[in-house]
Amino acid sequence: MSEQTLSRVAVSEDAATLLRTLTAQHGPLMIHQSGGCCDGSSPMCYPVGMFLTGPGDVKLGDLDAGLDDPIEMFMSESQFEYWKYTHLTVDVVPGRGAGFSVEGPTGMRFLIRSRMLDDAELAHFGLAP
Repeated sequence: MSEQTLSRVAVSEDAATLLRTLTAQHGPLMIHQSGGCCDGSSPMCYPVGMFLTGPGDVKLGDLDAGLDDPIEMFMSESQFEYWKYTHLTVDVVPGRGAGFSVEGPTGMRFLIRSRMLDDAELAHFGLAP
């Protein structure tokens, strides 16, 4: 497995297409995996600078949506403790987007698909037993 494939996050082609469209409309974007407050556990997509991360947030990685710059993805540190053994893929499905997330008016909504990290990924992230 190459170093490049060892990531905590990925993006589906459908989600990457929507992210490219949204970037053309709103400029550079970032994603924060919601902790379940107002919009459940949806990944929330914001123009860079509209959602401020802090010391209590963990950068999960960069999403390669085929843009000049990757889209950074974050999660709260407390939530990360529950998710640190999983790989997350940002995907998109028809439906009403989260109220504060930029995909809201598109008729699509982002969601997370997850799987457990495999042995190579666990070792890479220092989580091997």
